[in-house]
Amino acid sequence: MRLRRIRLLLALVLGIVVAPLVADAQPAGKVPRIGLLGVSPESPTGRAVLDAFRQGLRDLGYVEGRSVVIEYRWAEEVDRLPALAAELVRLNVDVLVAGAGSAGSLAAKQATATIPIVFVYTGDPVGLGLVGSLARPGGNITGLSAQGIEFAGKLLELLKQAVPHARRVAVLGDPGHPAYPSVWRELGLAARTLRLALQAADVRKREELESAFSAMTRAPVPGGILVLSEPLTFRNSARIANLAAKSRLPAVFGFPEGAAAGGLMGYGPNVRDTYRRAATYVDKILKGARPADLPVEQPTKFDLVINLKTAKALGLKIPPSVMIRADQVIE
Repeated sequence: MRLRRIRLLLALVLGIVVAPLVADAQPAGKVPRIGLLGVSPESPTGRAVLDAFRQGLRDLGYVEGRSVVIEYRWAEEVDRLPALAAELVRLNVDVLVAGAGSAGSLAAKQATATIPIVFVYTGDPVGLGLVGSLARPGGNITGLSAQGIEFAGKLLELLKQAVPHARRVAVLGDPGHPAYPSVWRELGLAARTLRLALQAADVRKREELESAFSAMTRAPVPGGILVLSEPLTFRNSARIANLAAKSRLPAVFGFPEGAAAGGLMGYGPNVRDTYRRAATYVDKILKGARPADLPVEQPTKFDLVINLKTAKALGLKIPPSVMIRADQVIE
């Protein structure tokens, strides 16, 4: 009887000691390493999302350089993403955070089937084959989506409301982006309903922006520009807004930061908040959670930012039906 009590006591003591070690996915004394794949942080918007991710980690108690190490890899061009993702995999990071939208997420998925991946601001992750479903991602990848392709039609509707005289809209985007074909299909459906003609303004790198706007200003001149939400347009939003202003073309961006950069309007999920939320996924994975069991988070709030300074310069009056929906107005 006494021997059984001793065995029971030993089992309880061992359970108390071992349980925390099982719950904690990181071995004692090991500093976890995060691989962050993204586009250049040199633009104001790029710095903002990087700061948001770091702040998210700090809010959870992580101190960069002490309790966590971050390996950064920045791609000036989208075609560099696969090679940089492979570099992070060779470093054997504990978690790979895939920024740069859908292109970065696909590059990370291609690079590893074992290292946990957290994608950030990716459109239509199911349609792109990143996850099996939003509720049950499966595999080694999960994260935060931006919006589905139906979002493109809403942007076109906003532009038509703000510029009712528009009959033709130029669509500025990178034809090499994974979601480009499906976005165009959605835009085509919305354009027919709104009785708008669309013209492609394709750009694959920053150096092509000037020629794209030069082509736009030749007849037939569009009544406005729809700027798709992509790594290229995001990091060059100020340059695009400046070219649109010089061409006297109203520009609606597929992300709120586009209006702050000088565009007429910007609409979409808050990018900085999305990157801040990504830190919570990293934290859960470092503590032992499996990506396969972490549902993909979808945006619940979309921000509409209107730049009245730009509207005034273009001689436009934003209708009250649009103004009342604005989350922020720049005057």
